[in-house]
Amino acid sequence: MDFDKTMNFKVENDQNVKYKEVLTEVYKALEEKGYNPVNQIVGYILSGDPTYITSHNDARTIIRKVERDELLEKMVKTYIGIE
Repeated sequence: MDFDKTMNFKVENDQNVKYKEVLTEVYKALEEKGYNPVNQIVGYILSGDPTYITSHNDARTIIRKVERDELLEKMVKTYIGIE
């Protein structure tokens, strides 16, 4: 084994998790409860506080299926069109 080379390590969380589906479900639940979904999701991503997300339709459980940093990374990549 060559110890002079740097190894890359990437953890693949549940590969079946679909970021768009998660955001869509959470968005709908927040909207149904009368919240501003974008503001609530941003609040959750920035703070990590799950109380920004309603428990209606299990939205709080659903959003926690994905890591916040991975969700943000995916959103940025989608926004700038590289994914």
